[in-house]
Amino acid sequence: MKITVVTGTEQKGCTYRIKETFLGALGPGHDITEFYLPRDLPHFCSGCKVCFFKYEALCPHADYVVPIWNSMLDSELLVFASPVYALRTTAQMKALLDHLCVHWMVHRPDERMFHKRAAILTNAVGAIQKGAQRDIQTSLTWLGVSQIRTLGIGLMEGIIFNQLSEKRQKEILRKVVKFAEKFKNQAPPRQGLKVRGLFAICKMMHQQAARKETVLSADNEYWAKKGWIKTP
Repeated sequence: MKITVVTGTEQKGCTYRIKETFLGALGPGHDITEFYLPRDLPHFCSGCKVCFFKYEALCPHADYVVPIWNSMLDSELLVFASPVYALRTTAQMKALLDHLCVHWMVHRPDERMFHKRAAILTNAVGAIQKGAQRDIQTSLTWLGVSQIRTLGIGLMEGIIFNQLSEKRQKEILRKVVKFAEKFKNQAPPRQGLKVRGLFAICKMMHQQAARKETVLSADNEYWAKKGWIKTP
């Protein structure tokens, strides 16, 4: 199984330990490509909109973003691991998600995303994880991923893994291994109802917009070339 892993911090602490345990529990023989942020994407989106108006390869940060996106397209399983900062995902992770908005269904989706699975791994001192998970899950849904599972780990006893009690360490790792069991079935999922619904709404919007354009926008030209909408 081909796996792309994006980790929202370069620190080899709790997030790293949880991510490594998850990958190890999947078993041997997988083709894993990993990206660490901000090392592999050191820039925030500049808001130039060249990706929307023209082409995503013209993004000033394309040398960093395109390899991550291509790896995601080439993988069956996507893994996003992030600590929780201020009840949300890291700024580094958000920077990547911002760069990928051009591939949302409302813009220029890639149908290869419709049959992928994704795992979101988060951790915090306390139990509140949903905001950070939602940051990532929202983007993945709009990118077209139908099967997304989340695991939030409340460390409870501190922020340094090796300083947690042995009992708590074992509890955490046991949860991670159990979560990984859900991904051992490598059959690609069917396109989910929510993704199908969002795609249908976006298709209708693009079809209506294209009828009013004398020159197709980059988005509508993309949809027309895919055969998803009809043009005059």
